[in-house]
Amino acid sequence: MELVDETPEVSFVVPLHNTGDSLPRLLEAFRMAEIGCSWELVLVDDGSADGTFARASELAHDYPVPVTLVELARNFGEHAAVLEAYRRARGRLVVNLDDDLQNPVSEALKLLKHLRESNAEVVYSHYAEKKHSWPRNVASWLANRCATLLLGKPRDLYLSSFRALRRELVGRIVTYRGPYPYIDGLILGATNRIATLEVEHAERVGGRSGYTPRKLVRLALSLLFDFSVMPLRLASVLGVLLCVVGALILVEVVIETIFVGQRQLGWGSLMGALAVFSGAQLLMLGIIGEYVGRAFLTVSGKPQSLVRTVIQHETQTA
Repeated sequence: MELVDETPEVSFVVPLHNTGDSLPRLLEAFRMAEIGCSWELVLVDDGSADGTFARASELAHDYPVPVTLVELARNFGEHAAVLEAYRRARGRLVVNLDDDLQNPVSEALKLLKHLRESNAEVVYSHYAEKKHSWPRNVASWLANRCATLLLGKPRDLYLSSFRALRRELVGRIVTYRGPYPYIDGLILGATNRIATLEVEHAERVGGRSGYTPRKLVRLALSLLFDFSVMPLRLASVLGVLLCVVGALILVEVVIETIFVGQRQLGWGSLMGALAVFSGAQLLMLGIIGEYVGRAFLTVSGKPQSLVRTVIQHETQTA
């Protein structure tokens, strides 16, 4: 038997998390697709608790194309898993899909075609109708609005996890080793050659989304504090505004004392003003503390992800 050592044209990257019964359907969808060029699969198990990695290894034994399986030591989040998959991908073009089959393989081929025919370095998908739950849609809407404000994202660009990238762009963003990765922030900071394409969004085949409210909050904090200093600037503006308000109140008190005399009224308004000023100070301290804490964890070497196992299944010829 002789191993086929051929660099694939396309790498399909899929992060897995408690994929369960959807895994055979996912692999079968790729097997049945008419891709038309050499390709590989890179699957990263992000700390699944349902035996996803063992099942993926079993299903990949007789797969017709090379399959790279990566098992992370625990759950590090989708963005860390995708970055680890990008580091293992060998293709000249890389397509990132979710494991829930809401991104059909046929639509991935459309992204590839659009990327080849344009001078873009990344093609983002956008949907005429999203089939996510309404909380997930609201969170996506907020994330996109924040990215426009904080990262300078074009207003008409929808940041989707279903994207196709050129190898050159992948090489730039995988050098990031910080403990709080946000892939779209890395992409926006590494290129301005961005294209979009409308694709279909299918119903989820099975299971449920791995994005809990806690994980959505963590992702939002990464967007706010790891790729922008805008919160610090907003805190500075807030501080200036409160100083101005305080000065105006002081002037009003002095004028009132001169022309009206001292009065004992105003305990409620005084307590209200103290609450506002104290709350604003705590807010600014919290923002500064978040930056300091993240900087400390980065400097102290908190890992972005830890790999437990890597298995490479190559195609074989007699």
